[in-house]
Amino acid sequence: MATIAFIGLGNMGNPMAANLVKAGHRVQGFDLMPENVSIARDNGVIAEADAPGAVDGAEVVITMLPAGKHVLDVYEEIAPTAAKGTLLIDCSTVDVESARKAHAIAAKHGMPSIDAPVSGGTAGASAGTLTFMAGGSDEAFALAEPVLQPMAGKVVHCGAAGAGQAAKICNNMILGVSMIAVGEAFVLAERLGLSHQALFDVASISSGQCWSLTTYCPVPGPVPTSPANRDYRPGFAAALMLKDLMLAQEAAKGSGAVTPLGKAAADLYDAFNENGHGSEDFSAIIRYLRDRAR
Repeated sequence: MATIAFIGLGNMGNPMAANLVKAGHRVQGFDLMPENVSIARDNGVIAEADAPGAVDGAEVVITMLPAGKHVLDVYEEIAPTAAKGTLLIDCSTVDVESARKAHAIAAKHGMPSIDAPVSGGTAGASAGTLTFMAGGSDEAFALAEPVLQPMAGKVVHCGAAGAGQAAKICNNMILGVSMIAVGEAFVLAERLGLSHQALFDVASISSGQCWSLTTYCPVPGPVPTSPANRDYRPGFAAALMLKDLMLAQEAAKGSGAVTPLGKAAADLYDAFNENGHGSEDFSAIIRYLRDRAR
């Protein structure tokens, strides 16, 4: 079993680190928030005072951080002191440019690296069923895959450096757009006197079928495990969906892609967040759509 440093023990990082401990790895963790460190310690993680301390003696470093600037700051801090050959895996969701810069820092110091953002939310992190979208060399991916397995339902090698982040932002643009579409359909159904269950029973086995409907239905009842049944507690917060949609728009602008529905989804989630709903699950966008209909 490996010694793994885990930097970033928040809502996603803590259950991911816990699954690595359950798999028999020695996990040395660090987070800026003392309450996160306390939870990690209870889960069997060895708490360290700072990022270099967590990396000391580690064969693998996993980061799960809010934004690209945080990843780059941590890489610049740990790369000079980590052992040559240490595998760096970044599971944060960041812009593609920052991901490629992180790979460059790792390469400069003789370290294989993977950008491996995840899909599956806090439920997937706890259950160990996350989908990892990995970017990096074939050699680095071969090293990373067995490390990721205890946290994963699926690990996909998407291509070279930055490809994991590209896959993540494209996937989440689909998710954001589809959740709005499903929400709009249920609001229309309400106006037409059609029950939630009737619409679900039809659309879930017809051409309207999608993950936002069948797994994460935005109304209570049809899918008992969806956040709609617990007053839209995340899950995957609306603020995080907005972050991913904005990353997609930045990428679209930089690459010359045309994404009108992605832009519309970003605008709606921006308004939803500005109205104070960023901490709610992203499926709660149906409330905003319903209120606008009035």
